[in-house]
Amino acid sequence: MHTSARHFIDGLLESGIDYLFSNLGTDHVTLVDELAQAQLEGRAAPQVVLCPHENVAIHMAGGYAAVTGRGQGVMVHVDAGTANAAMGLHNLMRARLPVLLMAGKSPFSLHGELPGARDNYVHYVQDPFDIGSLVRPYVKWEYNLPSGVVAKEVLRRAHTVMHSEPAGPVYLTLPRETLIEPWPADRVRSYPAERYGPAQQGNLPPEAVQQVARSLMQARHPLVITSYLGRKPEAVQALEALALLCGIRVVEFSPSWLCISRESPCFFGFDPTPFLPDTDLGLLLDIDVPWLPHATQPREDTHWLHIDVDPIKKDFPMWGFASDARWPADCTTSLHAIHEAVESLADEAFHARVRERMRSWPDQHTQRRARWASAAAEAGGTDALNPAWVCAALGRRLAPEDVVINEGIRNSPAVMQIPRSLPMSFLGGAGGGLGYSAGMALGVKLARPHSRVVHIEGDGGFHFSTPSSVYAVSQSYGLPIFTVVLDNGGWQAVKEAVLRVHPTGGAAKTNQFFARWPGESRRYDKVAEAFGAHGEWVRHADEMEPALDRCFAALEAGRSVVLVASVAKI
Repeated sequence: MHTSARHFIDGLLESGIDYLFSNLGTDHVTLVDELAQAQLEGRAAPQVVLCPHENVAIHMAGGYAAVTGRGQGVMVHVDAGTANAAMGLHNLMRARLPVLLMAGKSPFSLHGELPGARDNYVHYVQDPFDIGSLVRPYVKWEYNLPSGVVAKEVLRRAHTVMHSEPAGPVYLTLPRETLIEPWPADRVRSYPAERYGPAQQGNLPPEAVQQVARSLMQARHPLVITSYLGRKPEAVQALEALALLCGIRVVEFSPSWLCISRESPCFFGFDPTPFLPDTDLGLLLDIDVPWLPHATQPREDTHWLHIDVDPIKKDFPMWGFASDARWPADCTTSLHAIHEAVESLADEAFHARVRERMRSWPDQHTQRRARWASAAAEAGGTDALNPAWVCAALGRRLAPEDVVINEGIRNSPAVMQIPRSLPMSFLGGAGGGLGYSAGMALGVKLARPHSRVVHIEGDGGFHFSTPSSVYAVSQSYGLPIFTVVLDNGGWQAVKEAVLRVHPTGGAAKTNQFFARWPGESRRYDKVAEAFGAHGEWVRHADEMEPALDRCFAALEAGRSVVLVASVAKI
C-alpha cells in the first residue's frame, strides 16, 4: 500500500514531467513527505525547483516549454498561489505553451474524521467556493483529483490535453485527504503515451495545398505575416525554403518566436504596413494579430489565406481579420506540401519571374540596415542613453546560439534589431502580463545550459518580475542569466496611450501621466547583487563597453548579471 501522493509522483514521471517549479504550502504535506522519501530511497521523482514567488515558477515552466516543447509541472499553494500564478498563466495561454498548474486544496474534513483533515486556521480562509474561477479563462482543462486510484489516469489526461494543438495550460487541484489515502499499486493503472498521448494537428487538405501553390505562382507581390510559427524549429526552415522558391517577403509582426532568419533575403522586418499597398496575395501563418486596423488597412482586393493552429481564435471574444480561406493545420507539414506542389508545377518562366522580383531586394535590405544603423548610431546623453544604441552594443557581443528574450515593450523595436538567425534564438511575449522574461530566461537556461540567455526588459517589467525571487532561484540552482534593464523611469506605454486618445487633454497640458516613478533613481542592480549576481549601472556612453566586459566575464564565471542602462526618461 502506498499513499496516493506516491502514485501521483510516479504518474508525473510517467507523463514526462521531470520538473516541479514549486511554491509549497500546508496543503502539500504528503507530497513533500513522499518526495523526501523518494530521495531517501534513491527512487526517481521529478526535480523540485523551489521558487520564492509563483510568478517565477509559472514563467520558468513557460521558458522551458518554449524551447523544448515539453510541458512541466508547477505546484502552488491553494487559492493564494493560484492567484499569484494567474497572470503568468494568461501569458502562457496566449503563447500556446503547455504547463500543468497544480494547486493544493484546503482539507474538506473539519473534525479530524480523515487523515489530513483541517488542523490550521488558514484551511478555513483559503477555501473559496470556486478556486478554478481564478484561472478558468486561461486553461484548456481543469479538474479536482477525486481519488488516488485514478491519479495516473488524471495526469495522463492533463498531459494529453495540454500538449494537443493548440497547446496550452491545464489546472488540477489536489485535496489533502486525497493525497494521503492509501492504495495498493495493482489498483492504480498506468496509461502509456503511445495509446493516450496528445492529438496531432491535421495536415492541409490536398485541394488546399494546390490552391495555395497556384495562388503563390500567380501572385506578383506575395507577403507572409507571422508571429509564432517559429515555436517549431522545423517550420522556420520550411518557411524560408518556400519563401526563396516563390519570392515571398516575410514579416514578423509582434513575434513571440523567431520565424525566419534575420539574415534571410526574404526577411522584411516587423511591420507589414509598407508592403500592404503592393500585396496581391497575403499568407497569414500562425499569427493572432497581423496588423493594427486602427492604423493599417490592406488593399480591398488583396487575396488572404490563413493557415494556423487556431485560425478562428476561439479564445478571443472579438477578432476580425478577413481572409478568403482559412485552415486549421500544422504550418510545418503544410509548407512542405506547398513547396512540393510548387516545384512540381513550376517552369522556367516562373523561376525567372521570381528572380526578377527578388532582384531589388538586396538594395532594400541595405537601406533597412542603414536605417537601423543610423537609429543606433547616437549614444545619447547622460541618463538619456539611446535604447537602440544600447541594444546594438549588446548585439555585437552575442553568438548565434545565444537566446534573446524580448520584454522591451515600447523599446521592442530596438530589441528586435539585435541580430538573430537560428530557430529558438529569439523569444517574445504573447500575452499582456509584464514581468515574464526573467522567469522565462531561467526556464530556458535550465533547458539549454550551454547557451547564454539574455532578457531585456524595462524598469516596470523588472518590478513585476519579482526580482528577489528571480535571482534567488538563479543563485540556488546555478542558472546564470543576463538581465538588461532599459530604465526610463516609469511606464512609457501609459503615457503614449494617453496621448494617442487625448493628445491635447489635461495630462498633455500638465505633463502628468501618473506613469513616472517619483523620487530618485532606483538601483535595480543592487537588488540582484543581494543574491550573488553581478550588477552594473550605466549612465554615460563611455561606461558601456567596460561594463559589458565585466558582465560577460561574470556570466562566464557562473553568476547572473544585471545591467541597468539609464535611457531617456518618459
